Amino acid sequence: MSVTLKEVAERAGVSRSAVSRTFTHGASVSDSMRLRVEKAAAELGYTPNALASSLTTGRTRLIGLVSNNFHNPIFLEVFDLFTRGLQERGLRPLLVNLTNETDPANSVKMLQQYSVDGVVVASSTLTPAFSQAFRDARIPVVHSFGRHSSSPQVHVVGIDNVECGRMAVREFAARGYTRVGFLGGPETATSTQDRYQGFIAEIAGHPAIAHSSSFADAYSFEAGRREMLRLLQSDPAQAYFCGDDVLSIGALSAVQDANLTVPDDIGLIGLNDMEMAGWENINLTTIHQPIKQIISSSIELIVAMLDDPERYPEARLFPSMVVERGTLKPRL
Repeated sequence: MSVTLKEVAERAGVSRSAVSRTFTHGASVSDSMRLRVEKAAAELGYTPNALASSLTTGRTRLIGLVSNNFHNPIFLEVFDLFTRGLQERGLRPLLVNLTNETDPANSVKMLQQYSVDGVVVASSTLTPAFSQAFRDARIPVVHSFGRHSSSPQVHVVGIDNVECGRMAVREFAARGYTRVGFLGGPETATSTQDRYQGFIAEIAGHPAIAHSSSFADAYSFEAGRREMLRLLQSDPAQAYFCGDDVLSIGALSAVQDANLTVPDDIGLIGLNDMEMAGWENINLTTIHQPIKQIISSSIELIVAMLDDPERYPEARLFPSMVVERGTLKPRL
């Protein structure tokens, strides 16, 4: 049988409410009382019941962690950093898979059933409407990797995807490419749209560079490989901005299977700088996204919102940079 709160109170010679306050985050209890209760709890092997505590405080300390692309290996790192970061602050992550979900109302209803204290939407493809639906339901929310806005309706933490598209074109120009391509993720994804917008805007300033564009049906290895195989059937570009590392790795596989070499025959640049991008057999030139900083900042904001749900929404933008490896020709 589990040790009860009553037994701890009797051992410590205090009331049950004193024991409850001792193990309730933020509750008022004297240092001497805390020591007596913790000593009794340790002697009895008592572990506080988090669910029971939530009935007393009205706070579950559950944070919904929402994403919709579990096929992309980058999210293994994202989930690892998020779950550890939340747990270090005494919060409990609740992982929610929204793959193929199109109605934000369904997501809000699901998380309301678990009485979450807050939500982090960790997605570069879900529209702002998803995170705004949680705000409208009065659930504290932060959109990580979301679309940047100068006047956000919810807290948004991420990178400037438009600028990343521009960066890729500048790298192509610096290396002497004259025919380049944009190989993006799904056209409906906000990250794809913004990266493409930057790509096209920068290309306009380089009239000597011809360009093409195509889109994969997902941010996945298979989708990147499939789209590159299709492109190789006609007249491929000299280099491609794939818009995501996992798409780039799929494209790399297709190029190699066609008995072509990277970067001599076709150059590639990705985005994210995921761990496997640096593996020796991949060695992908890419645009670094500061994932650790984005996640740390997102957790900081959601924790602040638990104390101040009406905190004014802000957009936190982190800079990106090109990581030079081996899938583009050297600069001229």
